[in-house]
Amino acid sequence: MAQARSSLISIDATPYYHCVSRCVRRSFLCGHDETTDKCYEHRRGWIEKRLLALSQAFCIDVCAYAIMSNHYHVVLHINADEAKTLSPTDIAERWLAFHQGPLLIQRFIRGDKLSEAESERCLAIIEVWRERITSISWFMRLINQHIAAEANREDKCTGHFWEGRFKSQALLDEKALAAAMAYVDLNPVRAAIADTPEQSDHTSVKARIESIKNDEMTAPNLFPFAGNPREEMPDGIPFRLMDYLELVDWTGRQIRDDKRGYISSTLPPILSRLGFDKADWLNACTQAERGRLVGSIQAIKAALPHLNRKRISGFRLPDS
Repeated sequence: MAQARSSLISIDATPYYHCVSRCVRRSFLCGHDETTDKCYEHRRGWIEKRLLALSQAFCIDVCAYAIMSNHYHVVLHINADEAKTLSPTDIAERWLAFHQGPLLIQRFIRGDKLSEAESERCLAIIEVWRERITSISWFMRLINQHIAAEANREDKCTGHFWEGRFKSQALLDEKALAAAMAYVDLNPVRAAIADTPEQSDHTSVKARIESIKNDEMTAPNLFPFAGNPREEMPDGIPFRLMDYLELVDWTGRQIRDDKRGYISSTLPPILSRLGFDKADWLNACTQAERGRLVGSIQAIKAALPHLNRKRISGFRLPDS
């Protein structure tokens, strides 16, 4: 039975969510379909471009993504504080970057003289948009509607392209966030599409590695790494980038080889900081799609009231 989004997504519980959207048709979303001998590889670029463009209009940051043959993964961060600081004009311009707004709003943006009633109406509409640009449901809708329309046009057909709803998981603490990001970034390696993270096309980990090669401070349009938690913490993922890349590389080798006995005795610093041992970490990464909530038992208990839930269910990570 489908659950209401209010029981799955709540900024009061956590700003971080892992979302998955799957294609409902037999034909591939991307890649090469051996059944029809058609190549849809170019569609990966469609999704990647749309995803990153929407992240600039919405107050939703992309932490990780991987675009696969018939589905895609994203780890998202809701930036509610940013939305609160935007002016009505900023909100309107962001929303209209992907929509054709009413004439009244266009007059508002141009600075035309409006009556008091018209101004109040404009502000009421814009406040609705302010809420929407922090909505993961709207964010995923604008990705999927656009891709479905493009694919249907290319395939010369109509009908559903995606499953009815995308799947979402609340990532309730740093352990859950790290596990979900690593799981997402390692999808091509686990599917034997790529040998290493740096060869994994259309993933956030490759984009971040390319930015390092280009001497860029951070990958364009991706939520930056802010380093270890501290006072006056800037916006960003609460790890160090190099620790995360080492973590992804180490985790990928273990999942791919399935030989825990060969784990290096020198673990990435982030593992110790997050309180994982080797077996716990591998369990978290191999079970990353289980349940609607991911976090320690304490984090899950704390989140239940915000998600209008009473029963403790979900994938429980070990406590530090």
